[in-house]
Amino acid sequence: MTWNENGGRLGEEFFTPGSSSFTEFLAVHRPELLSTRRVLPDGVRAAPDQVPHGTTVLALSYRDGVLIAGDRRATMGNLIAQRDLEKVHPADDHTAVAFAGTVGLALDMVKLYQVELTHFEKIEGVAMTLDGKARRLAGMIRQNLGQAMQGLAVVPLLIGYDPSAPEGERGRIFSFDIVGGLYEKTGFHAEGSGSPYARGALKKLFRKGLDRREAALAALQALWDAADDDSATGGPDINRRIFPIVSVITEDGFERLSEPETEVLTREMVEQRSNRPDGPNATP
Repeated sequence: MTWNENGGRLGEEFFTPGSSSFTEFLAVHRPELLSTRRVLPDGVRAAPDQVPHGTTVLALSYRDGVLIAGDRRATMGNLIAQRDLEKVHPADDHTAVAFAGTVGLALDMVKLYQVELTHFEKIEGVAMTLDGKARRLAGMIRQNLGQAMQGLAVVPLLIGYDPSAPEGERGRIFSFDIVGGLYEKTGFHAEGSGSPYARGALKKLFRKGLDRREAALAALQALWDAADDDSATGGPDINRRIFPIVSVITEDGFERLSEPETEVLTREMVEQRSNRPDGPNATP
């Protein structure tokens, strides 16, 4: 019985006991709504200049939790498809996800993941553990394997605040590969085309016990290094007032740094770069 056939009322499937997973529910009753189930015809592969791709995202732990940031550029081949793409999104109060890869699929996956976590909590009456959230996202990526093999890959970066972890280690970072492999990272990590340069910068700048301001500046420096060597990564656009997105998760929950705060930190970092174009020395 569908909604239309039943005069707008919910169908029987909504009242049948089953899994607490919203994606599993859709896979059984409305699989056509899952973007991860759509694949291109046999023999067809997406070209890089046909769909927008997001590039560099990164995360690092700091004294009060964990920070996640991303540049704003999306590219289609050698073209800039969008200058102000938002690649960092809250998943729930204490979890956030950022993405590199195919923009359309990534945005769909983020929205579905947000619903997945909310649905689980409503059905079970408790929030999913952070390890469970990471495994659930890995499963969603695995469902996208067919499209990933055709050139439409999504590579997310997941962070969360885990109150059950030892103090000083509650900000956790998880990375994934295109087949759903799950890896927990210590300290910092970056994904996307500019990630080798961003990770190189974070190797210099990261240390345990950074405060929020120091962590945000380290993230901005790393994104600058990525943009300096990777044409697909966008640096801050002062004239258009387009700055990287920087968000943090602490015991108090998710918070996106305001645009004025991000602008002040970005301008400070750009001023430092005018004196030291290659960036600051390694943190002692």
